[in-house]
Amino acid sequence: MKNSVKHYSPSPLPATAAKGIAQQAADSADTLNEVEDLEDLTDVAALGGLEAGAQASPIELEMQQVEFEVDGASHGERLDKLLARHLSGFSRSRLQQWIESGAVLVDGEVRRSKASVQMGERVVVRPQAPAESRAFVPEDVPLEVVYEDAAMLVIDKPAGLVVHPAAGNWGGTVLNGLLHRYPEAVGLPRAGIVHRLDKETSGLMVVARTLTAQTDLVRQLQARTVKRTYLALVWGETPESGTIDAPIGRDPRERIRMAIVLTNSGKPSRTHFRTLGTVPLGRGHVSMVMCQLETGRTHQIRVHFESIGHPLVGDPVYHRAATQRGQRPAIKAPLPVPLGRQALHAFRLGLVHPTTGKSMSWEAPPPDDLQALIEALDFDRADDEDEDDGWVEGEDGAWEYGDDD
Repeated sequence: MKNSVKHYSPSPLPATAAKGIAQQAADSADTLNEVEDLEDLTDVAALGGLEAGAQASPIELEMQQVEFEVDGASHGERLDKLLARHLSGFSRSRLQQWIESGAVLVDGEVRRSKASVQMGERVVVRPQAPAESRAFVPEDVPLEVVYEDAAMLVIDKPAGLVVHPAAGNWGGTVLNGLLHRYPEAVGLPRAGIVHRLDKETSGLMVVARTLTAQTDLVRQLQARTVKRTYLALVWGETPESGTIDAPIGRDPRERIRMAIVLTNSGKPSRTHFRTLGTVPLGRGHVSMVMCQLETGRTHQIRVHFESIGHPLVGDPVYHRAATQRGQRPAIKAPLPVPLGRQALHAFRLGLVHPTTGKSMSWEAPPPDDLQALIEALDFDRADDEDEDDGWVEGEDGAWEYGDDD
């Protein structure tokens, strides 16, 4: 018989760490950084302050083709060093990119960066705008809109689609698609985006169409009145229901990961879950869980379940089945059908309409790849009417942990 309402909590923190976490909770830091399953917004800061509608450096966009002849003093010099002297306004890495992409010609030929130039040779440079300058331009990116009005829209994001431009994904994002669909969104911060899903997480997300609506939705995120419910497949046999309460911060050893961080840099994070079914697979098990976020940290669900020994099925980053606090690691086995991403889907979204004040909710069934795996595993879903597990259904249709009294 599974345990019911199991509570996972971190070891007692030092007084200084506890004080820091309490302060962070009181401050309700950057709302957009309190979103489950997205790239850290430090990536956005790396854009150098670019926002929707911003332009790249005028020097890079307006600079015309540069031509010069190698003089005697430069005879035998490496091409990259020669360019660094003649075009000191550009970084060496940018010049290196131009050389490698064929934007630099020496006597009409492409040369390697370390190739030596000869006196009398003609160097032609065609400056190219950086990739990030294309981050905030309209692109015809298909968006599956499930609700739309003058104030907001709700989209069902497929796995593989990036929400906001960042290093490695400067184009082809939800933001680019929004600018194409709504040209007026250029005047909104992040084109109206108020929260994001990770690239390989599918499901529902809300976008504002006016500044007033965006401000209201941001406040709702801060107040936790936006209800986001996720469906996930995890390795192992999870309790019938429970709460994972552990602070999350950037992993100090691997900066691309988040982790349970028991220091001042860890932000309070709480995930309530309910097990819908568990099936055997090989020598182990796979559980289907429904997750309700009380907070919304970066990669919260993925980090929390890995920390208790139940990493998400298909997760390429959080897959180690950590054994913190004595948890046994889950046994993994080959899947009956392939899944090229983490098994996580934002299937229900509830909020208060920013204009009408009406409570609204939407649901999106799992996409084909995840649904195929669920069917292949042949889950016997738990009775959704089961009582005494701490979960109640709110007025907006979202599952909530505990009552509202």
